Amino acid sequence: MAFAAHVMIPRLLERRLNGVYSHPPYTSSPNAARLHGRLFVADMHADSLLFGRDLLGRGTSGHVDIPRLIEGNVGLQVLTVVTLANATMNVDRNRRKDSITLLAVVAAWPPKTWGSLMERALHQARRFEATAVRSQGLFSAIRSRSEMDRYLERRSQVQGITAGILGLEGAHALEGRLENLDVLYGAGFRLIGLTHFFDNEVGGSAHGEDQGGLTEFGRTVVRRMEELSMTVDLAHASAQLMDDVLEVAARPVVVSHTGVRGTADNNRNLTDEQIRRVAQAGGVIGIGFWRTATGGDDRQAIARAIRYAVDLVGPDHVGLGSDFDGSVTEPFDATGLAQITEALMAGGMSDAEIGQVMGGNVLRVLRGNLPAE
Repeated sequence: MAFAAHVMIPRLLERRLNGVYSHPPYTSSPNAARLHGRLFVADMHADSLLFGRDLLGRGTSGHVDIPRLIEGNVGLQVLTVVTLANATMNVDRNRRKDSITLLAVVAAWPPKTWGSLMERALHQARRFEATAVRSQGLFSAIRSRSEMDRYLERRSQVQGITAGILGLEGAHALEGRLENLDVLYGAGFRLIGLTHFFDNEVGGSAHGEDQGGLTEFGRTVVRRMEELSMTVDLAHASAQLMDDVLEVAARPVVVSHTGVRGTADNNRNLTDEQIRRVAQAGGVIGIGFWRTATGGDDRQAIARAIRYAVDLVGPDHVGLGSDFDGSVTEPFDATGLAQITEALMAGGMSDAEIGQVMGGNVLRVLRGNLPAE
C-alpha cells in the first residue's frame, strides 16, 4: 500500500496538472520535418524532475522524458528544480505558501527534504545526475563549456542522444545564505531563476505581495553567480527586480519561460521595453507554450509570440521556454516541437532565423555563460 501511494499519487497529480490539448503522434509537413531534423533544438524550462517519474522511460503522462526529447530532436533541455509552490498560484499577487512538502512526504523523498528547500534542490539534483549516469550516454549532464563542446562533437556523429543543464526556479532555495550558492554550484546547478511566484530574500516576484527590486543580499547573489559562471534567469521577476539586475549584470541574462504582452497582455509577460533591455544585454527571451504566455492553445499562438519578439529585437535574442511539466496544459509534448518549426516556416521566417529561435540562441548564451571546465 505504501509503495502504491509513493508511485501512484505523484503520477496521478502529474497527469492532472501537465496535460496536452492534443495527443501524439503529431504530424508536420515533409519540408518542416526535414528542416526540424537538421536543427539544434534547445528549450530553457521544464519542471520534469519534480514529479519523480523515471525520465529514462517513455511516459504516458507529462511532457518530457529522454525518449520524447530525442524523438522531438531536442539537443539541450534545461531541467529546472522547483522547491516551493502554492497550489493556488495566480499571475498577479501571491503569498508564500508551501504545497511541495505534501508531495515530498507522499513521494517518499528523504525526510530532511520535508523542511528544507535547499535539501529539496539537492535531492532533485541527485536525480538529474543519476539519470545521466544510468542513461549510458543517451543523456549528458552539462556543467561546463568543455563538456558542452564534447557533447556537441559527439552529437554531430551520433544520432539519438540529448543533454541537459540543471536550473533552479527561485533563489528562495538558498534559504538566505550566500554559501548555499556554492553548494548548489557544486551539485551541478548552472542557471538560477531569482524568483518564482512570490517575493524572497533576493528580490520581488512579478506575482508577489510587494513586487520590489533587488535586495542587498540579492546583489551579492548576482555578483557571486557571475563569478561562478552561472546564468541569471529573470523569469517571474518583478519589473523593478528586472531593472535592477540589468543595471548590475555583466553577463547576458535569460528570461527562461515567458510570454510577450504584445500578444498576451497580462502580468506574467514582458513589456516591449523589457524585451529590448534583455536583448541589449545580449540575453535571450524564452517564449512559453501555454495559454497565459501566448494567448492561445496551438502552434500558431506560439509562433505569433515568437514573431512579435523577433520583429521587436531581431532573431538573435528569442528562443524556446516551453514550461513543460510546469503544471500547465500545453498544445503538445516534447515530441511535437516540429509543429513550431512548421508554424514559423508558414509565417515567413527563413531557415536561418528558425534555427536561431529553435535553439541556436539558447545554445550560444548558455554555453557562453558556462565555466570553461
